[in-house]
Amino acid sequence: MIKIREIQAKSILNKSKIYDYCVNCYTGCALNCRYCYAALFMRRYSGHSEPWGAFVDVKVNAAEVLAKQVIRAKKGVVWLSSVCDAYQPLEAEYKLTRRCLEILAEARFPAALQTKSVLVLRDIDVFKTFEDIEVGFTIATEDERTARLFEPGASPIAARIEALGTLKASGVRTFAFVGPLLPGHPEKLVASLDGKADKVFVDRMNYLDTIRSFYVRHNLSPAMGDAFFAAQTKRLVAEMKKRGMEYEVVFEWEGNPAPR
Repeated sequence: MIKIREIQAKSILNKSKIYDYCVNCYTGCALNCRYCYAALFMRRYSGHSEPWGAFVDVKVNAAEVLAKQVIRAKKGVVWLSSVCDAYQPLEAEYKLTRRCLEILAEARFPAALQTKSVLVLRDIDVFKTFEDIEVGFTIATEDERTARLFEPGASPIAARIEALGTLKASGVRTFAFVGPLLPGHPEKLVASLDGKADKVFVDRMNYLDTIRSFYVRHNLSPAMGDAFFAAQTKRLVAEMKKRGMEYEVVFEWEGNPAPR
């Protein structure tokens, strides 16, 4: 059971360390991904005692606050969203992401949107009103069983890949975010993205001990050390090079540079 609470936001367009700004219409995320970095700090920040994935605060005034902020803000790329999924299930009802996108498009702010939900297809008409936008899916493995373990609330992998192709066919610039790279067959994953993602980002996120133990409990691999992830990444990159796909490796581990 997810605890849902409607709240009033004081600010919605906030500075980001990755893009110029970020917009989060929700605090908390019902997708409940096991590897989510936001789970480390957002529960404490939000004041919730419930486990991560068991609460969502809905910023019901998000669009109204954003409309006021964009008037004063210097233009820059806006990331939707940095600590939640912009298209988690409640978005179907509240439409806060859609309304904020409409405001950003009218104000001519560039946008970057990343999700694990095919609900994003609802807003293709809004994406087409942007001068500059890219829309992507997190796709960390081609193996559905692994994805279900780590991303229980996300859309199925096959549906995400199909949606990525739909977005690209509609004229929207697309990307795939492979991170954190989960067990599977990197060559098959790359093949599924070829022709659908304009660019692929590979995340070399440093895995937490809690995530490593999750692997062990579910018998996903006997050895989930740095060497394993490095080998997986190398195979992934080699396949993209072979196919001539545009890619970028991000968030490298210190002392263990990723292959280029």
